Amino acid sequence: MTQTPVDPDLPAAPETIWSEPMRLADLPSRKPTRFDIEAKGERLQAIADWADIRGVEALRLKGELAPKGRSDWELRATLEARVVQDCVITLAPVTTDIREEVVRRYLADMEMPTSEEVEMPEDDTAEPLPATVNLGVVALEAMELALPLYPRAEGAELEGAQVTEPGAEPLSDEQMKPFANLRDLLAKGESGKGDA
Repeated sequence: MTQTPVDPDLPAAPETIWSEPMRLADLPSRKPTRFDIEAKGERLQAIADWADIRGVEALRLKGELAPKGRSDWELRATLEARVVQDCVITLAPVTTDIREEVVRRYLADMEMPTSEEVEMPEDDTAEPLPATVNLGVVALEAMELALPLYPRAEGAELEGAQVTEPGAEPLSDEQMKPFANLRDLLAKGESGKGDA
């Protein structure tokens, strides 16, 4: 049996990194099913690689999956993680402890939009009812959403930082002042009047 080659440039699907499937048809239909999953060992490094961060030191999802009404389900859980990212200023390692409440509502009669212009739903916890809930994927998605966007090492400052086009000269203090460009434009306009 030959395996299809995997493009190394494409991000791996979450379920290939951590899969903990729970088939809803196999769960009790009258009471919650509790779960407590934790990533360990080599999987933590695989998760860090998938999330494109320096490291994941801990990742746990603990909660319950409960039937709601005749055919809907609700997942309520707590995500706990410790992640290591590069500081956006110094590139030094920054460790962050994450604790997030995770809610997913799986609805049997959820209508999916058909038009090309799709509005974001008000309830971002609702999803169409699947046959299987993959708790590993839920944990990875929740961790990714909770990652700090701009991790900063203690004491790292952006003092005097100037952003210019690549290869351009840094801006002078005079140019950095508010309305500097406006003043230049006004000056050019006044000199142009004299030429007319």
